[in-house]
Order: sequence, then structure tokens, then C-alpha cells
Amino acid sequence: MEEKGYFIHESSYADEGVRIGEGTRIWHFCHIQKGASVGKNCSLGQNVNIGNNVRIGDGVRIQNNVSVYEGVELEDNVFCGPSCVFTNVLTPRAHFPVHGIYEKTLVREGASLGANCTVVCGHTIGRCAMIAAGAVVTSDVKDYALMAGVPARQTGWVCECGKKLDDSLHCSCGRTYCLDDGYLRQLQNK
Repeated sequence: MEEKGYFIHESSYADEGVRIGEGTRIWHFCHIQKGASVGKNCSLGQNVNIGNNVRIGDGVRIQNNVSVYEGVELEDNVFCGPSCVFTNVLTPRAHFPVHGIYEKTLVREGASLGANCTVVCGHTIGRCAMIAAGAVVTSDVKDYALMAGVPARQTGWVCECGKKLDDSLHCSCGRTYCLDDGYLRQLQNK
């Protein structure tokens, strides 16, 4: 059904008091929980769960079968591939519930998370970073880092456009970068 400038499929449910931005499309069997905020022009695929009090920026794409748990924040233009996994408790026990005390995870603007990757809570994934399919993130990730493996290790750098940078830190799209104290920085392109 079309409501207030966004679409939510009739099989999906949004709790009272959630905020959903204009142009956002929420597909089959999704649940947006109490206190959650989903930005403008987002797309939530089939069977997506957005936990209590989660903040999702504008232009975010969340593919099928993803649960974004309380404690996770996705900035603008983040991509979450099918069945990627977020955690929010480092040492879960069924008989010792944490009662709303969750580790914070931040996924910075423009980052992409591949299908079936896992992001262990308490970490920040940098701006425009790319996490390979099936990788397990167990530490903070630098801006523009390309991460792969279990546990995830940096295997290179990626451009803002998503292509892997060559050895001279140049992208075929025309952008050029430099390393500054171990961190990638985009140069002013002419």
C-alpha cells in the first residue's frame, strides 16, 4: 500500500511510531520494529527485519533475508547483500539475556556488504568500504578497504564507484587516491 509517499507491501508490518522516508519501498514479509527510522529512497527486499531503534540513512539497499538488529546503524547509500548478518551481542546466552544493552555497529556512507557476510558487533565499517561475499568482519574496517576471508583481511582498496583500484591507486572511472598515514584519501580530480 502507498502511504505518506512510501510503499509497504501488504504482507509487511511496521510497528507504531516508526519513521519511513519518502520514496522508500518495503517488499514482502518485512517487519520494521518500534522506534526504527528508515530514510528516503531506500529499498528493503523480501523478509527484512529492522530491529527496535535502528537508524537507516537515505538511499540504503537491503537485499532479501537480512536482519538489522538494535545497535546497528547504516548511514546513507549502504548496500547490504542477500542474507548478510549483523550481530549485536558478543557473548550471547539464552539464560542470561542482556536486556537492551547492545554493542554498537556503524556502517559508514556508501559501504557495501556482500552476500552472506557476517559483521560481528562493536565495529565500524568505513566509508565506501567493500566486504566480500561470505567474509566475517571481526575488526574495524578503513574507508575504501576491500575485505575478504574468514576472518576478513584487507586485500586491496576500492574506489567510491566500487571498482578495485590498481597498484597506483587509480580507478578506470578517473578517480585517483593516495595513501596518507595508512589511510586512503581521494585526490582532487581534474
